[in-house]
Amino acid sequence: MVEFARYYINFIRELIANIGEFFKNLFEVFADLFFHDVVEYFQKFILSSTQYTLLDWVMAFVVLIINLAFIVFLGLKLYQWISRYIRFVSKEMEKDELLEEISFLNEKTVELIEEKNKILALKVSNLGLSPEEQRKAEKELLEDEEEAAKGPSRFTKLIAIDKEYANRMTQIRMKEEDMISLRDLVTRFINFSASKLGLFYNRKIISAFFAGFASSKTMILEGISGTGKTSLPYAMGKFFGNDSKIIAVQPSWRDRAEMIGYLNEFTKRFNETEFLEAIYETTYREDICIIVLDEMNLARVEYYFAELLSLLEMPDADQWLIDIVPSSEPADPKHIHKGKILLPQNVWFVGTANKDDSTFTITDKVYDRATPIEINTKSDFIDAPPTDGITMSNDYLQELFRQALKDHPLSLKAIQNLEKLDKYITENLKVTFGNRIMKQIRAFVPVYVACGGSETEALDYIVARKILRKFESLNLPFLQTEINELSVLLDRLFGKNGFVECQSYLTTIKKSY
Repeated sequence: MVEFARYYINFIRELIANIGEFFKNLFEVFADLFFHDVVEYFQKFILSSTQYTLLDWVMAFVVLIINLAFIVFLGLKLYQWISRYIRFVSKEMEKDELLEEISFLNEKTVELIEEKNKILALKVSNLGLSPEEQRKAEKELLEDEEEAAKGPSRFTKLIAIDKEYANRMTQIRMKEEDMISLRDLVTRFINFSASKLGLFYNRKIISAFFAGFASSKTMILEGISGTGKTSLPYAMGKFFGNDSKIIAVQPSWRDRAEMIGYLNEFTKRFNETEFLEAIYETTYREDICIIVLDEMNLARVEYYFAELLSLLEMPDADQWLIDIVPSSEPADPKHIHKGKILLPQNVWFVGTANKDDSTFTITDKVYDRATPIEINTKSDFIDAPPTDGITMSNDYLQELFRQALKDHPLSLKAIQNLEKLDKYITENLKVTFGNRIMKQIRAFVPVYVACGGSETEALDYIVARKILRKFESLNLPFLQTEINELSVLLDRLFGKNGFVECQSYLTTIKKSY
């Protein structure tokens, strides 16, 4: 035992001596490098420089500058690496501190809610409430406790909508005087808008608007600025007693995340947009809901709105599911199931679009799926009698559309004339209607007629905006003969003054070239 102790003490001494020798040698190396050797370098340089020529001195100066620059460069790089490392470490520490603080605050929130519920329970027991009132109070306390157990939600604004509609009657009960026809609906809106809002619209525009409701869930109001494109859906919202949600499209929108929002992986909160709030609120309502994308072509529509355009084309409305988050959590809003929101049938999307150099061109993919309505002129003043708005459910409006399809189906002659028109345009101008557009025409025309228009007027309106608009992509200067023949064909098929809108468009084309 004594021998081992002697050995171990000697071992420790040698180890400490070796470590000390190591640091001593290391210090001597640095001392030689930065002090002793530097002096020797200068002495050798002075000794060698006695024989330098002018050219040698120039070369020495250049090499010295390069070496100094290299040393400064290395020093700066080392400083940057050290600074980055320090910043990285400090950021990670800040993140850890924030996460700990968030966790602490969540725990405190739950504790405060529990304490509040205990105080309320104590008050309820001392108030001497009736059994029914006491059961109601206890139910509310139980709900609060359940919410506290779920923890804070990542959807703050949508949860606020849940609370707003928690004890609110959303069922629509229509009055007898509100159960009117489409023709009367158009008249009543025109009078309401003029008398209550000071906004004036002609019957043709409003008939096209309701017919657009029947043919597509997406509508595009386009034309020059200041003609009332945004005010039309605004007035519609006021008329139906449910204000339209007007969303200003931003030029920075590049994908659906800009419009719908996204989950912040750091804070674990969802960045909720006005558009998402508007969609979620429609899930609680049974009346007509309008969401306006104001100046929708400030960004590329086919980028940020492509998913919804495809979704709204699916024949099964139970598949109109908008992906919000990958999976659900207990504290998520009531109408988000498996991370998705089911888009209800009572919502329409109305986009306004200006045609100028500051906007993007709306592509055929968007136009084909939407109903375009052109507003380029202001309507004349209307001296309308005071008219109130209307209370109407979406179910009743859909029933009006179905009745219009029964009463005013597209005539056989109109279908045959459209087939002839389609054949000519396909063969000579390489543009075709397509099944999608024909389906929209079959829905648009009957409702337009039920609103008080004629079948020819409805066909003229929809063909000019859905078919002839596609001519803009053609090499029109070389197609003047075909355009003239198309004008003659329209007169022969639909009457001399039948297709006013189409003939006006063709005349504009001929004058432009």
